[in-house]
Amino acid sequence: MQGLQYLPQALSSRIETTVQQHPELFNLFQDITTHISTLTQPTQTNENAPSSKKRKLEVEPSTADTFDSIADISFSIPQRKKLKLEISRNSEIGAIRGANATTGEADFGIRYSDVDTCICLPVPEKAQPQYSFCIFPTSGDEQLLFSIPGTKIKPEAVHSDQPPDEEQSYKDVVMKMLNKRLKKTKVVEPNEKEFASMITQPHRKGEKAVHVKAFRGSKDGMNTLIHPVTKLTPNTGFLFFLPTGIIFAFKKPLLYYPFHSIASISYTSVLQRTFNLNLNVYTSSSSSPPTTETETSTHEIEFSMIDQADFSGIDTYIKRHNLQDASMAEQRRAQKYNVNGGTSTTNNNNEGSLEGDEQEGELQKAQREAQDMEDEEEEEDENFDPGSEGESEGSGSGSEEEEDDDGGNVDADGNLIEMELGSEAEHASD
Repeated sequence: MQGLQYLPQALSSRIETTVQQHPELFNLFQDITTHISTLTQPTQTNENAPSSKKRKLEVEPSTADTFDSIADISFSIPQRKKLKLEISRNSEIGAIRGANATTGEADFGIRYSDVDTCICLPVPEKAQPQYSFCIFPTSGDEQLLFSIPGTKIKPEAVHSDQPPDEEQSYKDVVMKMLNKRLKKTKVVEPNEKEFASMITQPHRKGEKAVHVKAFRGSKDGMNTLIHPVTKLTPNTGFLFFLPTGIIFAFKKPLLYYPFHSIASISYTSVLQRTFNLNLNVYTSSSSSPPTTETETSTHEIEFSMIDQADFSGIDTYIKRHNLQDASMAEQRRAQKYNVNGGTSTTNNNNEGSLEGDEQEGELQKAQREAQDMEDEEEEEDENFDPGSEGESEGSGSGSEEEEDDDGGNVDADGNLIEMELGSEAEHASD
């Protein structure tokens, strides 16, 4: 359940146990934890006392820590502010933080030892390239989200013991700083080999998108009454399919599901133009693979209104990593994937790709079965006497919008999904 990291461990455990015993309460607890995650201002009993976040970032007086820094960086989580990004040079006790450029004091941050995952994503729907860095804590601390321009860096904006080359971009510099300092993980990025959208980006037509727009659906208690086609709504965001997991950005809180946290993935409401993607994930908020009976309870997260053009690419990704197969969940839990692309993970992924190629997705299966039915009908039509029973049902002259009241021939292009996957296509609004 997202948001439990903002609660005391004892309370988080009680909530997880209650949800396991009473699944109908999941939506209520999810709404509560999501609301708590939006409360960014810490409560203080003494106005002169530093916040808990600042206390956690303090370095022992005996240690002289220094920072590489980049000025004028836009932070979105936990607060919307333009601050100085500071990356400690001390890999053991250092931190990533947003600091006030005037006073030099840190507004918030996270220690290297508390960083579980660091992800760099291209920001969609921007005319000029931008990148966002999403930093996920192991537990307790706030997520961090800050954005940088996709341009060459301004040397005067950087303070470092190794000044950057003028040809380097902001992304190159930040990636180098983080990968050099982080010990438990490295920065993860999406790539076209994992997934590339078939939809052309209107703002950058020469660049393939590595994301899809999605709407966070009703299975996790979110409102689905607002249609997301025209503009972004509070529940609309972007799904990125990474080498290590799936992330939904850029709403707060960010939702990241590493492979070991996913029990299985399925499709629903597969229509002519859109489909829904359902992630069955483990309820535990732990960053490690779940082991106990309590930790292995699951709930479903729905992402809806995904463009049908990207079904094939997403289905290939899911099968490559065996995410559609619930029977492979034990194997995913047994091994926490290595973000550096270790040999064992690569081998497993290659094997998963081979196995996935041999398995049919739901849409492909429906198409194959529909084609078989059409072939059978054509064979019957060869021996059919039009004069005996009237008009042939196999004419294929009906349009996509005509209703097939008598259950006869169904046009493969227009009503295939309705026939094979339910009647929802009849009620879908184009």
